[in-house]
Amino acid sequence: MRENKRTLRKFFIYKCLLALTFWNQVSLTVENEVFTSASNDFPEDGSDKKIKTLPLLYGKSNQYKTNFDWVVIQNTTESLSLSEITNYNVKLLVALLSGFRQGSSLRNLTLTNVLVDWDALIEIFQTVWHSSIEYFNINNITQLSDITQSDFDYSGTSMKALTIKKVSITDLYFIQDHLYKIFADMNIAALTIAESEMIHMLCPSSGSPFRYLNFSKNDLTDLLFQKCDKLTQLETLILQRNKFETLSKVSLMTSHMKSLKYLDMSYNLLSHDGADARCPWAESLTELDLSSNQLSDSVFECLPVNVQKVSLQSNQITSVPKGTAELKSLRELNLASNRLADLPVCSAFLSLEFLNVEMNAILSPAADFFQSCPGVRELQGGHNPFKCSCELQDFIRLERRSGGKLSGWPGAYLCEYPEDLRGTQLKDFHLSDLACNTALLLGTALLLTLVLVAVVAFLCIYLDVPWYLRMTWQWTQTKRRAWHSHPAEQESVLQFHAFVSYSERDSLWVKNELIPNLEKGEGCVRLCQHERNFIPGKSIVENIINCIEKSYKSIFVLSPNFVQSEWCHYELYFAHHKLFSENSNSLILILLEPIPPYVIPARYHKLKALMAKRTYLEWPKERSKRGLFWANLRAAISINLPVTDRKSCGETDYESF
Repeated sequence: MRENKRTLRKFFIYKCLLALTFWNQVSLTVENEVFTSASNDFPEDGSDKKIKTLPLLYGKSNQYKTNFDWVVIQNTTESLSLSEITNYNVKLLVALLSGFRQGSSLRNLTLTNVLVDWDALIEIFQTVWHSSIEYFNINNITQLSDITQSDFDYSGTSMKALTIKKVSITDLYFIQDHLYKIFADMNIAALTIAESEMIHMLCPSSGSPFRYLNFSKNDLTDLLFQKCDKLTQLETLILQRNKFETLSKVSLMTSHMKSLKYLDMSYNLLSHDGADARCPWAESLTELDLSSNQLSDSVFECLPVNVQKVSLQSNQITSVPKGTAELKSLRELNLASNRLADLPVCSAFLSLEFLNVEMNAILSPAADFFQSCPGVRELQGGHNPFKCSCELQDFIRLERRSGGKLSGWPGAYLCEYPEDLRGTQLKDFHLSDLACNTALLLGTALLLTLVLVAVVAFLCIYLDVPWYLRMTWQWTQTKRRAWHSHPAEQESVLQFHAFVSYSERDSLWVKNELIPNLEKGEGCVRLCQHERNFIPGKSIVENIINCIEKSYKSIFVLSPNFVQSEWCHYELYFAHHKLFSENSNSLILILLEPIPPYVIPARYHKLKALMAKRTYLEWPKERSKRGLFWANLRAAISINLPVTDRKSCGETDYESF
């Protein structure tokens, strides 16, 4: 009976497998799947094509649950994707996969949510290894039982790439080498173990065919692959988001990887002390990603000599030190999100073509960058806190001359300082050459100063300003002496009706006409005349000031001779000064002879102003009109002098002379 039951059970399993295979073939005619086979990523001709990502399986088929308790996500001729694999259905899965021997059409297998023991997991791997599957992906594995040493047969496989993500091991006490050895000795081209909290990986026991290794998002440290010389065919190594700390140890790790071309060490804890030993990188390494670490300026002392592309984004670099070892092959350098204060000098990067310095602390980039870096074809310098000042003008001109080498222009280039210009695009910021050229500004200021001095000097000479200043000084000194000599007499007492100012050449008219007609007869007027009333011993200027201040009016006899007299000019100036200081109407102008305008000197601008604004008496040539002239003149100077100072008009004050 037992033999019959065993026979029936085997017959039933074979029938199920035959039915599933038949259904799998029929489903190709009704499912419209778009799947790109990843076999092209690993060319069989041994070419050097770089592999940076492994294939993931995507299907458009609707999920459905089978009688085996797993969920079918995708099912095509070349691809199969199953979910919910447990210890209860793993034997059926192994039996199913055993039917896809080498030569079958199935190339891609994806298992998701795998909850099995260690022995069952090894059995799955072993079955896949001897099937037609080339790309095996396992996501979200939970391993329950004890991990023990297993003998794994790697021979006769079609496998090219294995991807394992999110592995959770419940067993806390096991020999780690039993786990890592299974994967380290795999004879495939690409291996990915990611997001699995893996803390170590063994060096392969013999020469490994690995060309691609991806151990990202684990807990690996500087101990990985130290003194490992079995990865001579490895071309791509991705170790991002681990716990590496020392850059020199990372370089030592690669020293035996003779074919390594691409290394990703981003998002680690890497730093480099300048005192560390030299960095023996693999000579074949051409692309290095060190972004998001803790590297400083000393990192430039520890870079591969043949590297062509380096990313140092998001580190703590403040500058590229002078004297850095030459990286003759470097073509692309990414220094974004660091602490650079200026654009780096390319003396050590003679082949540099692309430079990224976005999001640094660059206020005023050097305008001679493209001169020091003639090979640079593209500069990404946006999103820096630019200070819009004169220093930035040269950089803006640089953009116009560069022919579009500034990537992101103009939207990524905005003023940050000063506050009133924040948010302004650099292309809209303009300052005049005069404001930014110190030599030109000083020259212009000096020229304007000289012109101003020349104009002032010309006006001083033309308007006789020194003469007026001198006269003002003398008037001030005279007033000061008078104050100290007679402190009790602060107020001047009027002694004369009028002070007469005239040219010596017109003295005959004054003596024969003016004085006799005013001082004699009815309504006589007492006149102050310099010939008889100036006090000996005093200066002429002081006498003039005293006479004007002691006279109610000042009579000026105007003629061409008057404007040629220096002393008449003095007298007119002081009388005009009294006019404004006392706000009085004390000036009387008598035009003895017509004065052509061109005869009046430039310094007599006050006389011109007085003749233009004030009414003057003109001496008539006809005798019949002179009576009216004298009457008008008397009326202009009519005033009653203080009785104490009044003398008869016929008396002449010769004693004062």
